[in-house]
Amino acid sequence: RRQRQMCIRDSVCPMPVAMVQKEVKANAPKEVEVMVDDQCAVENITRYATNAGYAVSVDKEGTDYRLTLKK
Repeated sequence: RRQRQMCIRDSVCPMPVAMVQKEVKANAPKEVEVMVDDQCAVENITRYATNAGYAVSVDKEGTDYRLTLKK
């Protein structure tokens, strides 16, 4: 799969980053869009994705954050 969308609201760290890690390791998508509602998850997913070679952009949408990870 080249693009993947994940909704990980109402999950506390480390679950969101663990779910993104699992997706990246299993499918190596070129792009992943992740919705979270926790600032800690934003920071941890951004750190992981950057180390995994993804460029990360973050957009705040109300109380949620949309992270776009691109290779």
